[in-house]
Amino acid sequence: MAEPTNGKNGATDAVKADASTPIQAKIVSQYLKDLSFENPNVRKLITGGGETPNLKVEVNVNAQRIEGELYESAIEFKATAANNIGTIYVLEAVYAGLFKIETIPEQALQPFLLISGPSMIFPFLRRLVADVTREGGFPPLLLDPIDFAGLFMRRQQERAPAKANA
Repeated sequence: MAEPTNGKNGATDAVKADASTPIQAKIVSQYLKDLSFENPNVRKLITGGGETPNLKVEVNVNAQRIEGELYESAIEFKATAANNIGTIYVLEAVYAGLFKIETIPEQALQPFLLISGPSMIFPFLRRLVADVTREGGFPPLLLDPIDFAGLFMRRQQERAPAKANA
């Protein structure tokens, strides 16, 4: 058996191979943590629909270590539809995934939990949102794909000046 050779910086080939080990992560489960659907002006809407509604959508992503190699990524979602009559509906949901992450470099953990994790569970949240709005008596709200990497980068940029000032 051949011995690992030392590179220019003294690192062995075996250590270099460990650095390029792919991330090993599994979805252990997915679940709905919170769900609320409010239809506060249903009587007004039945008698007269009013103008075309304005839709405001808010998305936030959070992550936390549960224990050991288990981590949770959660998408917080809120949609508010309103028109001249008032609020048509408010939908709030928190959808989460539990991930077992066996091998990952420390610097890649936060991006994985805030970008890759939410990207994997988003299609299930999208279906839930469409089903709930349809069951609420409205056309299904079909969400466009969300750029979780863009959200992550914006969050990092917002935090950078705060860190510089501290």
